[in-house]
Amino acid sequence: MATSSQWLAGARPRTLPAALSPVLAGTGVAAYVGAWDDWQSVWWKALLALVVALALQVAVNYANDYSDGIRGTDADRVGPMRLVGSGAATPAAVKRAAFLAFGVAAVAGLVLAATTAWWLVLVGLVSVLAAWFYTGGSKPYGYLGLGEVMVFVFFGLVAVVGTTYVQTETWEWASLWAAVGIGALACAILVANNLRDIPTDTLAGKRTLAVVLGDRRTRGLYGALVVSAAGAVALVAVTTTLWALVGLGYLLLAVPAGRTVMSGATGPQLIPVLQQTGLAELLWAALVSVALAVGG
Repeated sequence: MATSSQWLAGARPRTLPAALSPVLAGTGVAAYVGAWDDWQSVWWKALLALVVALALQVAVNYANDYSDGIRGTDADRVGPMRLVGSGAATPAAVKRAAFLAFGVAAVAGLVLAATTAWWLVLVGLVSVLAAWFYTGGSKPYGYLGLGEVMVFVFFGLVAVVGTTYVQTETWEWASLWAAVGIGALACAILVANNLRDIPTDTLAGKRTLAVVLGDRRTRGLYGALVVSAAGAVALVAVTTTLWALVGLGYLLLAVPAGRTVMSGATGPQLIPVLQQTGLAELLWAALVSVALAVGG
């Protein structure tokens, strides 16, 4: 039986900024366009959006632990705790934990759909399926170099634009540009993770985008994603207020992480990069969100 601390480690709490960030960014756009002028009608929607995002992130982490564990991909892996791969928990227990988290996300999502638009149920269903089949099923797309696409779409575009929509029920261009910035940094986290795991993933037959691109080009991709997030800040500022440019403060954390990646660091040396990039994404979201609230 895994201990509570092992279950917590298996949930990979350092990845949770990737769930909190899109909700912050989307809420910032909603505040800019005036949705929070009547804050009593929207605060609980923002909270439910956060519950959906956090629950899906935990579900993805447990689902990946389960799927990679039963395939043997995690048998010799550098990085955070693997419940199945380490033998600390049975595959069935980890699978149940994943579906419990999916259930929490589904309940919160259904409430949002019932009070906003029922077509959001379809968006939620597709999100859950994408989360499971990232490493689950007979042909997981995470093993085909498509993981970054999934992260950009669901932890960037869907999460940010969806958060804004449930609060405003309108389309906002600023939300799209914020989603691009958040999605780019969320992808950078995964790129750094897969860069670290190139040797073990290659041996296990897991063809992530990093394995396909190789070490040098993967490092270049990480840098391009970090720079793209800066461009997204500018686009948000153009469509809203120049106050949004304070979001460039995320570079205070992203630049040191980028230096580590570009220096040729490997294995355990890349572990801090994941945390730094996650915090850089959170800082991007927090600064932009506050700027939009003030500028609006």
